[in-house]
Amino acid sequence: MPRAKKKGEAGAAKNYVTRNQAIRKLQLSLQDFRKLCIWKGIYPREPRSRKKANKSATASTTFYYTKDIQYLLHEPILNKFREQKALEKKISRALGRGDFGDAKRLEGNAARPEKTGKTHYTLDHVIRERYPTFIDAIRDLDDCLSMLFLFANLPSTSAVPAKMIARCERLCLEFQHYLITSQSLRKSFLSIKGIYYQANIQGEDVLWLVPYKFKQNLAGDIDFRIMGTFVEFYMTLLGFVNFRLYTGAGLKYPPKFDAAKDDEGAELGAFTLEGRGIENTKQVTNGAAADHQPNPKVQAAVDKLVKELEAAPVEEPTKADTSDEPTDGLDKFEVAAPGGDILPQPDADNDGSGELFSNFTFFLSRETPRQPLEFILRAFGCKRVGWDAVLGGGAFTTNELDPRITHQIVDRPLVQPSADGEDNQTSQRVGPNQRVAGRIYVQPQWVWDSANAEELMRPDLYAPGAAPPPHLSPFVKSVPGRYDPTKPLEEQLPEGHELEMDSDEDGGMDVDGEEDDFESFSADEEEEEEEDAGKAAADEEDDDEEDHAARRREIEAELAGKPLKGATVKPGEKAKADKKKALAKKAKEEEEEIERAKGMLSKKKRKLFEKMQYSNNLKSEEDMRLMAKRRKLEKGKGKGKR
Repeated sequence: MPRAKKKGEAGAAKNYVTRNQAIRKLQLSLQDFRKLCIWKGIYPREPRSRKKANKSATASTTFYYTKDIQYLLHEPILNKFREQKALEKKISRALGRGDFGDAKRLEGNAARPEKTGKTHYTLDHVIRERYPTFIDAIRDLDDCLSMLFLFANLPSTSAVPAKMIARCERLCLEFQHYLITSQSLRKSFLSIKGIYYQANIQGEDVLWLVPYKFKQNLAGDIDFRIMGTFVEFYMTLLGFVNFRLYTGAGLKYPPKFDAAKDDEGAELGAFTLEGRGIENTKQVTNGAAADHQPNPKVQAAVDKLVKELEAAPVEEPTKADTSDEPTDGLDKFEVAAPGGDILPQPDADNDGSGELFSNFTFFLSRETPRQPLEFILRAFGCKRVGWDAVLGGGAFTTNELDPRITHQIVDRPLVQPSADGEDNQTSQRVGPNQRVAGRIYVQPQWVWDSANAEELMRPDLYAPGAAPPPHLSPFVKSVPGRYDPTKPLEEQLPEGHELEMDSDEDGGMDVDGEEDDFESFSADEEEEEEEDAGKAAADEEDDDEEDHAARRREIEAELAGKPLKGATVKPGEKAKADKKKALAKKAKEEEEEIERAKGMLSKKKRKLFEKMQYSNNLKSEEDMRLMAKRRKLEKGKGKGKR
């Protein structure tokens, strides 16, 4: 006879535990329990029947898998938390007894990350558990990079210690240096939230968001303790990833860090990479050459070896050598059967776009965002980027009149010289409306658009003061049949369809019939409208009477079977009306055909088809709104040019 099951000992009641039960079983505080769950990747679960899982209790609570809590019982960090908790109790008892010497001694053994930046535990084993392979860690870098770049721009507070901010900033700069060296950056987009970057690392696309360098005001309703727990985990993860990327590229990790240059605001310039593949070229800063010179004996030996290699015969590459094989560390897809399809092989996607700006020398004006421009220029091959001294150290040159500068990035229109001749903070050194001969002046958007297009855009379209082309997101792929902003508008309109635009040149109404918020009228115009209101009303009444009379004559002629006298129709209007009738007839026939086809479907498939039709109609309406908005903008630009 089978053993009888008791209530609450099987099923959902056994598979799930509440949060309070888990905390009591682990003997942790709620804060430490949250940390442990975040680091180990354990999340709350929703049972099918909350009543059964909660043993018929009606209280609202959070549930976890029982197996997950059992798994946490063997976590080494759990013992560290308990040791820290016992130490805190000893410190409080010593303070209660008035034994301040003993309390100070115990305080030295306690972990105070907000003061020392060091914790009494490490998350190395957690990283190895959650990411069995290196590719798994790269695939999880999106949120990691976005969070660390965000904390690197936050001000220091009690909830966000300064040491945490410095650690995040250093890890992010190290990661950017790897992208520059490996030329892994592919796309970037300027948005309202910040700057999006996408890099291809060992065949995996990584996308993250970097906020703008503005003053950040911390809101009081944000729990920075929870965010700090994620940051602590992400800092360990990015440290492991940076180490693996640097060593895989033959670079020494961590790179040399110059604190003096960092205090000057050099940022990327405060790091010096070492290892194979790094060219030890002479860097010239402010016209002064580097003091380091190569050893004559070593240089002579290197020159001799180079001559021997040049004199050696070069073997012709075989067919096997010239085959495109995937890069080391990437998956290889082979054909399973003879005659099968050739599968595309993943590669590092290094198509030469990393040398886009390699032949140019850039100078950044003081009003431009220096940090993102420096990073994207260096990531696409530029070795010489200069800027004004007020933007920080690490520049190739701070002299705006340096003859080696080929491109200057400015973000202000032409400045008219002031009458009194006074200078201000926004004036250029070369004077207002003056340009250095032989130098190309462009807006910052030219850099992003050129990088996304993988070719140099026309600089005249991005001249200072000019309205640049639309900055489109490179992450949105065009879908056949949908609106594509890169193509001409006439090619995308449906056959015989015309955008309904208001004849009112002032644009009083939008396409949807809503009032245009971008138009404003002066007081004089409003007074003139009020004066003409009476005349307009009288004209409308006359027009209505004429329309009624014309309609009456048309009805009388139709009843009598005689042609309407004096009725003249223009050939163009007649052709247009005939075309509209043909299109309406065709649309009606298509609709009838669809209705007949729907009648042969089952009820389930018919509902699914109607949902698809509804979704497609919404997309078509959205496309038409976008095209109408574009037509209106183009019309406004045309008026401005005239």
